[in-house]
Amino acid sequence: METAPPHTRHLPLALALFTAPWGFVVANGAYAWATRAGGDDSTGANTLALVAANPGLYRLSTVAAMLGSLLMVPAALGARRLIDDRSRRLGALGATLVAGGYICYFAVAFAGITDIVMAERGDRVADYAAVVDGAQSDPTGIWVFLLFALGNLVGTLLLGLALLHARVVPLWAAAGVIAWPPLHVIGLVAGTEWFEVAGALAQAVGLAVTGTRLLAASR
Repeated sequence: METAPPHTRHLPLALALFTAPWGFVVANGAYAWATRAGGDDSTGANTLALVAANPGLYRLSTVAAMLGSLLMVPAALGARRLIDDRSRRLGALGATLVAGGYICYFAVAFAGITDIVMAERGDRVADYAAVVDGAQSDPTGIWVFLLFALGNLVGTLLLGLALLHARVVPLWAAAGVIAWPPLHVIGLVAGTEWFEVAGALAQAVGLAVTGTRLLAASR
């Protein structure tokens, strides 16, 4: 049975590490630009108003978030592969939470397509807004949002700490991964998306270094 050469065995996981976080750089950047003059998606009515005012940016943000979520699953596996036995438990827990959280985020982001279609129709906006609010608060689906938050914040933090503890990437690269959760929370509290953009950029740099080290280890 043929096997892949050692220097290409980890290539798909490394490519995911290089590309996945840029989906969130684009998604958060597009959303930040759409809300630069105000607006948010805190309610169904606000979401539909934001989409109607910025359909292109909202669509770009939605698709980029979906692609980033898909790629974060192999990216988390790649980081776990690099960590290996150096920080086994912490790395495994962080990677599992990140992968599970972003699987859920794909579902959350995909709902944005429905928001776009409803906003484009332009009629019965109050009814559509009620549907958006109901879908986000339905007890049978709220666990998806909770698991995403757990993976996005706690999982990323643990994965960054595992990279730091295992000493498989430079301190500044691990710090870039760790920077995402606090900057995301600060952005939510401050009410501006630009903190999330900065956090996504920091995470992108940290995971790119992780991908580079994974490729080097496979050689």
